[in-house]
Amino acid sequence: PCATVPVGWTAEGKPVGDLLVRRSPWATGIFSCFGKGDEFFGSDVEVCLLGSIAPCVLHGSNSERLGAVPGTFSNHCWPYTGLYFIGNVLFGWNCLAPFYAYSNRTSIRRQFNLEGNCETMARSCGCLETTVAAMNDADREQWESGCDLAAHVLCHPCALCQEAREVRRKIPHPGLSLQPVIVMIPPAGQAMD
Repeated sequence: PCATVPVGWTAEGKPVGDLLVRRSPWATGIFSCFGKGDEFFGSDVEVCLLGSIAPCVLHGSNSERLGAVPGTFSNHCWPYTGLYFIGNVLFGWNCLAPFYAYSNRTSIRRQFNLEGNCETMARSCGCLETTVAAMNDADREQWESGCDLAAHVLCHPCALCQEAREVRRKIPHPGLSLQPVIVMIPPAGQAMD
């Protein structure tokens, strides 16, 4: 079920006064590597492989879908790749790229009005729910952005995969043409009698 949290902003950052905004949960969990058994299952396997083997490609694809502009893939893939290699060479693990990639998580959460990780945790344990409800909008958003960063720093491949599954379910690829293709079949050979 969707959580109803009193907030003063929408997914697009537009004020709504004292209205209640219904937040929905993510389509899959952060550790649901293969997603759900739905029509996207094949896509989820691809996402899992890309997140494990080539996270720069997955990040570029997510960014391109969020921007909805063909060609933005390389603008996001190359800087990520550079940070990935620098982190691995200097520190022995991918510690720099998560700081570059976490803003996509915040964008996805805002654009689709999804529950944040901290909000979900507070709702599930019940102990922090009154604290979250008492926060003003700016503090809550800052807290959730920090949780977005923590998700990427602590489990970067899983966070990238969860974002990709969410985006693929909600936004068609910007380079994909959804125009119907008309195929004309010539008439069968005709003979005169």
